[in-house]
Amino acid sequence: MSRVIAVANQKGGVGKTTTSVNLAASLHAVKRSVLLIDMDPQGNATTGLGLDKHNPPTPLSDVLVGDANIQNTLQAIPDTRMSAISGGPDLTIAEVQLMGLEEREYRLESALRSVRNDFDYVIIDCPPSLNMLTVNALVAADAVLIPMQCEYYAMEGLSALIRTIETIRTAANPDLHICGLLRTMYDPRSNLARDVSRELLEVFKDKVYNTAIPRNVRLAEAPSHGLPALMYDQKSRGALAYLALAAEILRKDSASKAAA
Repeated sequence: MSRVIAVANQKGGVGKTTTSVNLAASLHAVKRSVLLIDMDPQGNATTGLGLDKHNPPTPLSDVLVGDANIQNTLQAIPDTRMSAISGGPDLTIAEVQLMGLEEREYRLESALRSVRNDFDYVIIDCPPSLNMLTVNALVAADAVLIPMQCEYYAMEGLSALIRTIETIRTAANPDLHICGLLRTMYDPRSNLARDVSRELLEVFKDKVYNTAIPRNVRLAEAPSHGLPALMYDQKSRGALAYLALAAEILRKDSASKAAA
């Protein structure tokens, strides 16, 4: 049974795409088959894997509006068990078209049914806003991973996202839950970062991953080479942190299955 994780935060610049790409690569590194879906019109996760966001085999937008089959969108990442579905500018048009369609919130979930069990994990990189693309991702997902910086406005943005998730749970996806909060660009030398981290742990307890992603030059450089950090510099602090996150996610999922 596959697991679908939406990487989401309504606040931009918190490391959603970095997390989506590097978590997918790290899960692959520990022998899991992975599909990465880029739901962002900016298409940064697509280029971060070395794919051309302007020339996908079949645009995801066509799938969402019912003009294509999702199998035709799949792109294999060379020398890996990873596949990707590209995002890009066409998704902006699709978002507008979706507003006039029936069952518009369920388009991605419905399309994914035919392929999700071909993969151990499906990672969805969400746009940095609450729009119909994000809603589709949350309706299709089993769980939400929330990357966030330990900074002044972080808790305020987190509260808004949690309200959104609760709305989706009530209206469309009762099984949706938060699988974890991930501290990104974390600098333990910063008093503010330590204070916000402490508050997160007090409020959300074991929902906060033990792994924190450090500020790391290699993480910032890797996308310009079209590679996850693990394939760009596998010994970098950023790559090792995402490997640790993948291991933590696998342990939690294994524990959840055992408890069930």
